[in-house]
Amino acid sequence: MSELTLASNPEDATALQSAEAHHARLAGELAGRVTMLLTAVDRDPSAAEKIHAGLVAFCDRSLLPHTAAEEAVLYPTAHRMREARLLTESLIGEHRCLTALVDALRAAPDPADAVADARALQVLFEEHLAKENGLVLPLLAMTPDVSLAELLADMHHRLANDSPTKGAPEDQHNEEGHDMYEGQIEETGGCGGLCGCGGAEETNEPELDVRDVPHALRHATVFGALDAVPAGTAMVLVAHHDPLPLLAQIEQRTPGVFSVEYLERGPETWRLRLSHR
Repeated sequence: MSELTLASNPEDATALQSAEAHHARLAGELAGRVTMLLTAVDRDPSAAEKIHAGLVAFCDRSLLPHTAAEEAVLYPTAHRMREARLLTESLIGEHRCLTALVDALRAAPDPADAVADARALQVLFEEHLAKENGLVLPLLAMTPDVSLAELLADMHHRLANDSPTKGAPEDQHNEEGHDMYEGQIEETGGCGGLCGCGGAEETNEPELDVRDVPHALRHATVFGALDAVPAGTAMVLVAHHDPLPLLAQIEQRTPGVFSVEYLERGPETWRLRLSHR
């Protein structure tokens, strides 16, 4: 069954796909930030403090406003449907758990104390989005007297008008080029002038291995991880192929911010150091 057949009209089919793409970006960016925190705690405590602060700022700026907008716009409509009533109530309960985990992250005295809550937040949020993508959004899209496109437009309007103050300067570039429910960024070839040559030396920087990350989340996970890299530090990206399209997107998204050094060039594993200038 195609995604188009899950909606009552083409506009809602497009809205459904855009919502799922936005969810993938949110989940990916959260996963990237959490991964960076987990690895930096053991390798670079000073960087871990900045990554911890950036994770909390991301939640306050993006994750929590998203859940609040859902409760104000999507959930009341879904709750009026008998088949979705109990599910909607359970999703609202999960929002309370997500908020509690963010509060715990905010209150953690140091990054090491935040690790468990950060990982729990990532797992719960991914499971939460899976329910929305698989059940709530398709139900709204298939209901003839409900316009999912209009509901999502209302969410976009609320988020645009109620946007909280952005985080620290190193996090602000995360907001650029990421309008809510825009389509997936098209992958293009080339390296955007980023690629450089380097030896296969070992590093102590935090490492992000995306080989097992689902394809829909992969680029967003890298973007989230890069948003968590403090200026003057670096992370190592591990991939199963030369990520030239991804490098081009990074350069387009944050021109001149990251330099790239190849540490290993296949044939099965590619390792690159991405340094935040």
